[in-house]
Amino acid sequence: MRLDSGTKGVRRRAWAVVAAALLAAACAAVLAPWALSALSTGGAVATGTEAERARRTAERLGVPSPDLVLAVSAETNGEGGDGKGDADTAAPVRDGARAVLATLTRQRDVRTAWSGETTGDPWLRSKDGRTLLVGLRLEGTDKERKEAAPDVVAAARRAAPGLRVEPSGEVWANREIDETIESDLRRAELLAAPALFVLLVFAYGSVVSALLPVAVAVLAVGCTLPVLGLLAQVTDISRPALSAAAAVGLGLAVDYSLFLLSRVREETSRGADLEAALTAARRSAGHSVVFSAAAVTVCLATAMLVPVPMLRGLSLAGMVVTVLAAIVALTVLPACLRLLGSRAQAWDPLGRWRHTRTGDGSLFWRRTAEAVTARPLLTGALAVVVLALLAVPFAHARLGLVDERTLPPSAAAAAAADRVRTGFAVPPERLLTVVVTGARATDGAKAYAGELARVPGVSGVRVARPAAPPEGAAVSGSGPAGPRSGSAVLLVASSAALDTPEADAVVEAVRDVPAPGTAVVGGRAADVTDTADAVRDALPLCGLLLALTLMLLLGVYTRSVVAPLKALAVAAVSLGASLGAIVVLFQYGHGGAVLGDFTVTGSLDASMLLFVLFITLALSVDYEVFLLGRIREEYDRCGDNRASIIDGIARTGRLMTSAAAAVAISTAAMGTSDVTLLKFIGIGVALGALVDAVLVRGVLVPAVMAALGPANWWRPAFVRVPLLNTVRTQKAEAEQ
Repeated sequence: MRLDSGTKGVRRRAWAVVAAALLAAACAAVLAPWALSALSTGGAVATGTEAERARRTAERLGVPSPDLVLAVSAETNGEGGDGKGDADTAAPVRDGARAVLATLTRQRDVRTAWSGETTGDPWLRSKDGRTLLVGLRLEGTDKERKEAAPDVVAAARRAAPGLRVEPSGEVWANREIDETIESDLRRAELLAAPALFVLLVFAYGSVVSALLPVAVAVLAVGCTLPVLGLLAQVTDISRPALSAAAAVGLGLAVDYSLFLLSRVREETSRGADLEAALTAARRSAGHSVVFSAAAVTVCLATAMLVPVPMLRGLSLAGMVVTVLAAIVALTVLPACLRLLGSRAQAWDPLGRWRHTRTGDGSLFWRRTAEAVTARPLLTGALAVVVLALLAVPFAHARLGLVDERTLPPSAAAAAAADRVRTGFAVPPERLLTVVVTGARATDGAKAYAGELARVPGVSGVRVARPAAPPEGAAVSGSGPAGPRSGSAVLLVASSAALDTPEADAVVEAVRDVPAPGTAVVGGRAADVTDTADAVRDALPLCGLLLALTLMLLLGVYTRSVVAPLKALAVAAVSLGASLGAIVVLFQYGHGGAVLGDFTVTGSLDASMLLFVLFITLALSVDYEVFLLGRIREEYDRCGDNRASIIDGIARTGRLMTSAAAAVAISTAAMGTSDVTLLKFIGIGVALGALVDAVLVRGVLVPAVMAALGPANWWRPAFVRVPLLNTVRTQKAEAEQ
């Protein structure tokens, strides 16, 4: 068949778009190794806190916190002991620790190295006397420290032949977390891919069409990686951010592709040609894609107000992939449809059993909407009760920080840290660093230490001897005055386990003790307390800005004041239910039987919890935009509130369920990971997507909208209809 010049021009433009997309994909593939190497794992601790100030000040005074801990012991080291240590093992271990310290002090990558012998710290000796700790502070950025750690550990082992040298600490744990995440993600992708492809074939009704959202997702996520690599040069972007971007990108790619393709099929079933159908799809579903991407971006942008670098990196990754998914869906997908033509519908292996196709109304969801809208108060009340019961555990959520316990107990870093935790009277994670500055700090240090020792939950206090020369001063010796005149650093041993209310109470009690000068308190427990406080302090402003911006966006989109308020209220209920389930599964540990073995810490990592919260909210708004857009369109066409709700649910219910199922499959596969961090993200997002798409959009939303009646679309008389919706209204009027 010969093509006219206009058709040839359209196809040339389509080929140009596809060629540009392929070029972008090739560039992203070339840059991928560089981008991956730029990503980090750290950044879970809030910035600008008292604990951070204490850590930096103590380091300037020659008392750093270790980021790599080496446990030196005899190869035959066993459990138990009388607390004195055997003479035949104590001397070799002591000599080995000295050799390790002497070797590492000369290492280029080691900023500071210390032991109990150099600092007079008895807490660096195990309870049975058979293990000694060597603390290290490495040079460089997070990435440089992780890269240097294996060489440092190897040098330590060479310095102490015949002895066991076990590494632990933040740097070593983050290194192992990175490696495990990388392998677990590959496994999750292999597990999810077949199930996801079957779902897409079922949803799209064609193998060819099912490949289109996969192409959109691959292009969006692939191009996100080099962008994250660039951003990592100026801010912290973690490895989990890439996992989150992949999950969000796939979910949104399926959403956007599914709604665009369904609208194209709906238009062609009415007799429109492909170009006219694409134009209509851009006018309706494309309009929804733009508003959805804007709403999702707003949800994630507000998370940037929380001063936790890991959360900010996760949010940046989500925003980048959201924008790219929308751009690719609105440009590359129509170009592919133009080039494929009728072949886009080819090869439906389920064709002989299929009664409806994408774009047709669902009989199940139509009957569900009819039943719900017939008794809206009853069904709405029942849905609210179920969601409220699911949300109850969230009231007891406790915020913590990620550490080596996110690894399986069998992991080397986790096992080594656990041996330190149980074998030492005061493991490093239970130490609080108290820095006192002022004219009376040196003279009042001993008396202040006595007051701190009387705090409930404090098992010991000692004035720290500097492990390195203070900045701008010489080491002052071993006296109680501390490393510099007018300052003192005290180490406070807490008897409370990390991530417990008792540990928080000890931190607050130590901070309440009057000091002979200005005192700041740091340490791992203080990091947990301050990060939780920083998150709680930032959430009210996040919530306010989020509510205002979403109200504005949804108000413009729906041309209503009531519908956005309803959307925010329903989203809050949906969020509570999803987060309540997360608390039960991960904080209480009841998900171990289903999700595999993981360490229950009694808390939830603050960054991951907030990220799951914002992503779940973003998906909720995403589904709300498409549902409200379709219901509004039907209402403009027929003017009947209940009929428009039923028809809107019937035409979008199966699409939203398919999209939510795709998100759930791709993210739930992360639940097979050995890293609790990935389990948390994957299962949390999967639960949020399914609860919102099925129970909330299928039952609660139609019930509330039916109960409100025409009030759904009320707006003040002075508010004009936005130009963006005028075309849709004119189209609906023309169809009437």
